[in-house]
Amino acid sequence: MSAPAQDARPTVAVVFGGRSSEHGISCVTAGGVLGAIDRERWDVVAIGITREGRWVPASADPKDWAIREHGLPEVVGDGALVLSPTDTASRVWRVERDGIVEDFAAVDVVFPLLHGPFGEDGTIQGLLELIGAPYVGSGVLASAGGMDKQFMKTVFRAAGLPVAADVVVTPAHPLEDQREAVKALGLPVFVKPARAGSSMGISKVSDWDELDVAVAEAVKHDPKVLIEAAVVGREVETAVLAGEDGLFVSPAGEIVTGGDHDFYDFEAKYFDEDAVQLLAPTALHEHVAAVVRDYAARAFAALGCESLARVDMFVGDDGAVTVNEINTMPGFTPTSMYPRLCAAGGIGYEELVARLIATAHTGLR
Repeated sequence: MSAPAQDARPTVAVVFGGRSSEHGISCVTAGGVLGAIDRERWDVVAIGITREGRWVPASADPKDWAIREHGLPEVVGDGALVLSPTDTASRVWRVERDGIVEDFAAVDVVFPLLHGPFGEDGTIQGLLELIGAPYVGSGVLASAGGMDKQFMKTVFRAAGLPVAADVVVTPAHPLEDQREAVKALGLPVFVKPARAGSSMGISKVSDWDELDVAVAEAVKHDPKVLIEAAVVGREVETAVLAGEDGLFVSPAGEIVTGGDHDFYDFEAKYFDEDAVQLLAPTALHEHVAAVVRDYAARAFAALGCESLARVDMFVGDDGAVTVNEINTMPGFTPTSMYPRLCAAGGIGYEELVARLIATAHTGLR
């Protein structure tokens, strides 16, 4: 492949899909980002990862990745495979089809939009580190820690951030051995896969007779399960963005659920917009708003995050703030909470995408 011209646009590769249960959400997120990238500034290639883990050339048309009436979009391969560079001296990604290998693109920066395991958890970050490819988002350790709610909370506790009490259930420490410790949390409790997102597999348990079914549902997504004491309060979220100008922390937003949804579950997030209000920004007492912003910045720093993260918290009636979790690659469609929060702080969607790509490209993430 010949060297690119001096005035050629740099190329960003948008990677999405993946093996996790959040495959479809990742595709929708990619559609939003593909629609926001300035094509006069960047050449764009799309790389999809099928549910089986095959890396394939994908459409860079955002319309192909929109939510459809019959469900979420999906990456489906046609036999071609995308091959990453094998060393740090090359930027060239290739495509293999029917045994023939051809150049695909000389990639300058990767925007990995994978949610959940096999992507958001440090795995793709490790691959990109090995081949020396600049990328958007946190590094290996922060991504892995942000994905695992048990270790995330361990880091937050060490940093002096308030989190809810919990019990962790694993194959080595099953529910039967910890049932009394779980009951000591009091009702209700939330049962969550420790390493999943988009509210996949989460159940609210208001009667102990529901506990075993809830754990079984969570285990479908992850053998490690977090059983957490419920925190009564408003559910608020804050966007954090790191760049050459320092750390931006957005005003807080709030999620208000209604209808048949007892909490902000998967259906409410993606398929029942009428039952959910996303307030960005939301009204908080000045002191509480300051605490929320402080906790967001401290959570970001405690985990060693880079680029971006969304920090979720609860605000009780007494003004007490509890940190729920951090998402190192939050939902990123134009209507997702993270971009809405950035917009509330004066950073529009297209500018946000541009900042993230440019910061990664210059090595300042």
